[in-house]
Order: sequence, then structure tokens, then C-alpha cells
Amino acid sequence: MWKPIALRLSLFLFLFAAALAWAHDKPANWLEVRSQHFAVVTNSNEKTGRRIADQFERMRSVFHVAFPHVSIDNGSPIIVLAIKDENNFRALEPQAYLAKGQLKLGGLFLRTPDKNYVLMRVDAEGQHPYAVVYHEYTHLLLSKSAEWLPLWLNEGLAEFYENTDIHDKDVALGEPSQENILWLRENRLLPLATLFTVDSTSPYYHEEKKGSIFYAESWALTHYLQVKDFQAKTHRLTDYTGLLEQKVDAVTAATRVFGDLKQLQENLESYIRQGSFSYFRMATSTDVDEAAFKVQPLTETQADAVRGDFLVCNDRVADARPLLERVLQDDPTNVSAHETMGFLEFRADHLDQARKWYEKAVKLDSQSYIAHYYYAAIAMSAGASGGDDAQVEASLRAAIKLNPSFAPPFERLAAFEGMRRQNLDEAHMMILAAVQLDPGNVSYRMTTASVLMQMERGKDAMAVLHEALRMAKSPAETAMVENSLAQVERYAAARERQTEGQLKFETQTGDASAGTIAADAGAPNEELPKGPHRFLLGTLQNVHCHVSEMDLTMAAKTKTMSLHSSNFYKIGYTALGFAPKGDLNPCKDLEGMAAKVEYVESSAQPPVAHVVAIELHK
Repeated sequence: MWKPIALRLSLFLFLFAAALAWAHDKPANWLEVRSQHFAVVTNSNEKTGRRIADQFERMRSVFHVAFPHVSIDNGSPIIVLAIKDENNFRALEPQAYLAKGQLKLGGLFLRTPDKNYVLMRVDAEGQHPYAVVYHEYTHLLLSKSAEWLPLWLNEGLAEFYENTDIHDKDVALGEPSQENILWLRENRLLPLATLFTVDSTSPYYHEEKKGSIFYAESWALTHYLQVKDFQAKTHRLTDYTGLLEQKVDAVTAATRVFGDLKQLQENLESYIRQGSFSYFRMATSTDVDEAAFKVQPLTETQADAVRGDFLVCNDRVADARPLLERVLQDDPTNVSAHETMGFLEFRADHLDQARKWYEKAVKLDSQSYIAHYYYAAIAMSAGASGGDDAQVEASLRAAIKLNPSFAPPFERLAAFEGMRRQNLDEAHMMILAAVQLDPGNVSYRMTTASVLMQMERGKDAMAVLHEALRMAKSPAETAMVENSLAQVERYAAARERQTEGQLKFETQTGDASAGTIAADAGAPNEELPKGPHRFLLGTLQNVHCHVSEMDLTMAAKTKTMSLHSSNFYKIGYTALGFAPKGDLNPCKDLEGMAAKVEYVESSAQPPVAHVVAIELHK
């Protein structure tokens, strides 16, 4: 789990306004130092910017040594905002930390769908002012192992590497966490069999006190195993992760590698009570070519565009909007500001406005994979008409071509083709590529299951959803996967009942063709008419089911439409912005709900609208 950072609006907007006014009275000199893997944007001086870029490159090299088999680069850029003093830092940090008495941040790591931000104070105090940065960077590197890595080890490694000190000639790794040691000495440890099985649904992961035990003990066990493996020249932790990768469950793998868990628990308790702790020191044999760093001054408008984007990602929209509006007034062709305004409107669910901003961004810069991706994703979310299909597909393919390491457009293209029941083999390859690029993304697993259902591979879809359920990181994700799994299982059960009914009828009559007709009449395989897929927003009414058939009406602002499905188990059900409680029963639960319906009209007389998918809204 990423250590949560509360991001909520409060009554302290005047602090930013004052800081902003000061900034315009005395314009800061902003510059960008771009190294091979990082972009450092700072209002300090060039020497400081180069030093920070050098530090982050060394950090990357350290993690490359620590995780030799992990790909440490992904398709999303890492932007470091290095702020020289407290006033300018407070103009950007999360709103919740502006209140009196709140913890003073030295830095934070912020992930978004298309980039990663590091916010840091150049003058930060404290023994480990950038611990949260190293913690989250570890999670970023481990994200491709999220499919099999248990929660305790994922958090234990992040806690272990957050205490990293990078010096000019060496690096200290795994320095002891005094906070964790004190907490563990004052509280009872979890049984290791419990620790190994904690997942996203466990109270030990969400409740404050229990969560602290979980984090602290995960750190302690990871630290103990790392140190003991080094001292004894063993490789138990590596052997353990090898078994996990082979799908051996966490407790069985631990028993095989570590032996008796009660004895391991006693050893861990003794380790926590000891008077001193070892840690690792390694020479920084990193080859950072500082001469290759590219330095360029930024205008105030360019710097404001970066700060405005960070504020939007940081949920300080009220502060971001005037900043971005001023950027666009000073520089109407600023692509970054267009993209950020699109993202701002997208998050506010103003899809028409968001789409216009991204469309402008594409026209200003056809090489912007972000603009191409969001334009297409928003068009799909808003229910683009059939006439827009070609542009949506072209934008997704352009985004993939421009940045083949960026997973989201692969997933959207798979969903696009799956929804239209076209090129399903390619859709399957696209979603597999997205999963490979971002294995920890549960939503991608759900799209995989959806494509597999369109390919009539129900058992494979269920297997994917069971794996997604194991990987779910929050109660909301768990509920979302459980709903999809329940739908797939109901559909599989209906197909099984259909087959059993057909065989029974054939046995009684000896007429196979009659049996097939009877079975189809009970639960037919729906053949959708060919034609453009259309969308309608409104309220679902008059929902009636018979066997597997469903009839309903959609009451929209401009019209009321009758809809039909010959097999409601094959309708794709999703929820936008919320997780329905419990299993969804379409025949009982849809009545009166706000939704967006995807449908195809037939040319029959009278025309019939066939339901393809239903997206439920709050």
C-alpha cells in the first residue's frame, strides 16, 4: 500500500494566494535540469539543480543494484519539483498539511496515470527528509511484481529502502527505523502466519493502530532476513520470492524456506529487543555523467504550467485553475497547459470540455501521446457516436506508437475493440501488453476478463478475476472485482443449465434439432445486429426479465427508448466512480438507477435496440 496522503480542501486557500502574490512581486528564477531519467524543475540555482539530478540518478543506480531483475524504468516520466524554501513549498504541498500543528513534510511522491511527481524541499531538515520519496519509489519499482508479491514483503521492502542515505562516495542501506523499533517493543507482534496472509481487506492494513503494527513488523522481518542472509551467506529471502513467483502461497513458501514459523517468531522478537542493529554500506560505483545533463532556464509562464499541473494532480484545483488560465493567456499555444486543463475537466466529469482541451492539444502537438490517449479515453467515456470511432482508434494507436512503454492506451484499445466485438484476437493481445507493462493494475485484469468473455472463454475470464481479487488493494477494488466475478459465474451457470436442459430434452425425444431449438428459446446466444454502437445517458426503468431475456426502458432527457437483451448475462456491467454493494442482480437492482447504456439498433421493423453494456452512475 502506498502510504496514504490526505488530500482535501480546507480554509487555507489564502496562504497560497499570499505566496502567489509574493511570487509575482519577486519573480523566481526557474530552471530545468534534465538528466537521463529525471527532470528536475527548481527555483533554486543551477548548482543545486545539478546536485539533485545527480542524487536521483545515483538513487536509481542504487535501486538497480538492489533489484537486479526488476525493470526500473516505465513509460511515465519522473518530474522532481525541487523547491528552495518553505513558502514556495507550502504553495504546492497537500492542503491537509497546511493546518497548524500538522507534520512538516520534507518531500512526497505522487503517482498519476501518466507521470510521477516528486515534491521536495531543498532546505528540508531531518535525518531522512526524503524517506517518503524512497518508500514510494520502491513501490514503483515493485509494481511489476504486484501479481505475486505478498503485502508484508512489498511494504517491508519499501520501509527498508526508505531509510537510504546517499553520500558522495558511498550509500547506507537499511539503517534501523527507531520509530518502528520503539513501536514493536511496546506492542505485541502479529503471529507470522497472520502477517504473511494480510491483504488489502485485512483490518491490519487499514486500522491505524493495527496498520502501524503491520508496517513496523513487516519492516523488522525484512530487515532481519536481509541482515541474516548477508551474515550467513544464505539467500532465504531470494528463495522465498522464487516460490512466490511460482504461485506457492505465502505461508507454505515461508515454511519451506524459513522452517518452523514459531521459531522464526522467537528469533524476530529477540532481534527487535537487541541493543544495536546492522545496516549495509556500499560504494557508489555509479557512473553518472553530469556533463550530459541538459540545463535550460524556464520562463515564469513555463514554470507556472508545471506547478499548475502538479496542483491539479495534488487535488488543489481551486489554486491550479487561475494559474493555468494565466498561462494560457500569456501563451495560448502552451501544450502542457492544454493537457492539464483537459485533465482538470476530466476529473470534474466535464467530459465535453475535457475532450475539447485534449483535441486542441493534439492539434498543437501531434507527438503528444498524453493528448492522444486522453482524447480517445474521454471520447469513449462520454459515449462517442459511431462516426467518432475511426478518430478514437487512430488516437489510441498513435499514443501506443509514440510511447510503447505507456500501458493505458493498450488497455483502452482492447476495451474499444471488445465493446464493438471486433478484432478480438488483437484486443486480447493489447490487454495482455497492458498487463505486462503494469501487472499491479486490477482494472486491467477486469478488462482482460471482459475481452475473454467476448471470446466465449468464460473459464479463463473467471481465472483472471480470481487473480485480480487476490491482488485488490482496497475494499472498493475488492467489491468491484467481486461484482464482475459474480456476473461471470452467473453467466457460466446459465450456460451450464442451458446445456443440461438441451441434453435432457434430447434424451426424452431423440430429436437433436428440436432440443437445440428448445434450448435456444430458453437462453439463446445473442447475435447482435451489425451497425454503429450508440450511447444514451438517463435512468433505467421498467426492467423485466424472463429466463435470460431482459427488457427495459431508458428515460433520457430528450427521449425514452425501449431496450432488449436476449441474454442479460452477456451484458457488460460497470460502475463509474463507486462500487455497488454486494452482488449485482440485474433483474432487481437496475430499476431507477442512473446509467449510460451502449446499444446497437437493428434494421428490423419495428426497430429493436439491443443492449451491449450498462455503465451505472451514482
